[in-house]
Amino acid sequence: MVAATTTADRAPVDPLSPLRPRWLRPRLPATFGYLAALVAVTAVFSALSDSAQTRMVLHASTNLHNLLSGRIGTVFSSALVIGDASAAWVIIPLLGCLLALAELRFGAVHMVHVFMAGHIGATLLVAGGLWIAIEADWLPASIRWTQDVGVSYGAMALIGAIVVAIPHRWRIAWATAWFIVAAEGVLIEQTFTNVGHLLAFCIGTAVGFGMLHTKAASTRRLTRVESALLAVSAFLAAILLMG
Repeated sequence: MVAATTTADRAPVDPLSPLRPRWLRPRLPATFGYLAALVAVTAVFSALSDSAQTRMVLHASTNLHNLLSGRIGTVFSSALVIGDASAAWVIIPLLGCLLALAELRFGAVHMVHVFMAGHIGATLLVAGGLWIAIEADWLPASIRWTQDVGVSYGAMALIGAIVVAIPHRWRIAWATAWFIVAAEGVLIEQTFTNVGHLLAFCIGTAVGFGMLHTKAASTRRLTRVESALLAVSAFLAAILLMG
């Protein structure tokens, strides 16, 4: 018997793949490329003195001071710096599982777009809210220089978008459960980082349901490897939201 397939069941196709020898076709280029960059930056960061680490974090931060000073490049550099070196070596392999699952499901281009939409979108929305709060004297002006780096916004966007990989009957439950956890983080911790996590998750979830509607991502059943990657991804989300 030959099983019928649809466009939604096929993994995204690399348009250049017919032009490349099989051994030159990387399986997960975006995942390994980003992880390599994170490992390199974290290795350098770990070797610095405490004062140098602080300067590096402040320079890469997407805080209001940097953004209002025109340092727009921080929206990219902040995604390469994890401010705690010890935590970074734990987060990087967990993040790798999430990135791999997303790239297997969305393809490299869509995975990068979702990650950056969550990272940049949440960063700018949080910055806008902080600016309004400072101008209205709801928050102290010193918050302009707060450190704000890391991979959590992009990661939470991917957690939302991974709804496309969840079996149909569990998609609403997946989205609702993580939304509640993220919202509780905002109510309990009351930090702008928690707000950013919630916003990034909402951005990713919206993109995920959009991909389902347009059939832009594979909806085939999870393999055993993908199921394991999903479990690790959920563990990472729990660490980011409740850690």
